[in-house]
Amino acid sequence: MRLHALAAFSLIVCASFAHAADGGAAKVQNYRDRNFDYFVSGDPSQPRAAHTEFGLALMGGGGKLDSAYRFIAQHAGGGHIVILRAVSDDSFDPGDGNYGESFAKEWGPVVSAETIVFHNREASSDPRVIAALKNADGIFLAGGDQSNYIRYWKGTPVQELLDAHVAANRPIGGSSAGLAILGRYSYGALDGGSMESKVALANPFDKGVTLESDFLHYRHLEDVITDTHFSQRHRLGRLIAFLARLDAPAAGRGAGKIFGIGVDEKTALLIGADGIGRLTAGSAGSAWIVMPRHPASNLVAGKPLSMADIRLVQLGAASSFDLKTRGVSKPAAETTITIRDGKLVGDSIAAAILTRDKPLPGED
Repeated sequence: MRLHALAAFSLIVCASFAHAADGGAAKVQNYRDRNFDYFVSGDPSQPRAAHTEFGLALMGGGGKLDSAYRFIAQHAGGGHIVILRAVSDDSFDPGDGNYGESFAKEWGPVVSAETIVFHNREASSDPRVIAALKNADGIFLAGGDQSNYIRYWKGTPVQELLDAHVAANRPIGGSSAGLAILGRYSYGALDGGSMESKVALANPFDKGVTLESDFLHYRHLEDVITDTHFSQRHRLGRLIAFLARLDAPAAGRGAGKIFGIGVDEKTALLIGADGIGRLTAGSAGSAWIVMPRHPASNLVAGKPLSMADIRLVQLGAASSFDLKTRGVSKPAAETTITIRDGKLVGDSIAAAILTRDKPLPGED
């Protein structure tokens, strides 16, 4: 446990969160519990927002993008924001990216911003966690390790509440690991590593290709798998391999049903109630839409992938993407690619983001 962080935040043990719905009036304080940590800015006991709007903020990670967080705060009606994080031990430092303070002071104003840091699955059934999520007008899923989110939340009240939150036309956003789980389908990183494109293309059934097909269920993302740090970590190859697995005839979904959205670092794709996605102002990179048209011609365990006729669309500042029809307006670039024996056939915009030799130092 990081004692300097404890001292800096004057963490005080409290019996419960004080939410208006529960009639609580006591001032809520930061504290650490056995199963989760809690940090707060503002007053969660105040009334909820009078009006909220549906919104999805798909953030690629690699740094904060103010306009994407303002999107969440605005669609939450300036009400109560809940930030969810997860770690596998008790070492979380609240000073490491204090989203609550930023929502309260930079991206709002909001009435309150509560951060809950899960340490285990038991926290997902804690009445205080459940009360906070029920009171949320907007939710943000921070970066880290998406396998913790899946292990701690799948099949728990938290999973149900996240689905219910968006179904009630309230916004949610995720960055890095938080983005990785927003689609109906997701790469879970359940082996403890991070799948590299060259490995996935060489064998789409590698033990590290851990795919989830029934986690979160959000409007407009029903047929989507997302990926993060996309261009910077050359993740096109692995996303194609994931799609080959998900769209395989044996999966029974039909060729081309599932498509991929990859988001670059310091970039966010914002999706409104109309299902139209656009890059937020200030995005440093692109969003990429990956749409296979046919099943893989060679999808065998231990063998490199072969897959033809994959549509790749790059979204830029002037682009928009209709998730309902998969139509694109003003793409920054567009091409059709083929993978043969795990390699790109020909040269295209795909070559620069398909694979890399090895991860860079310091990646999480």
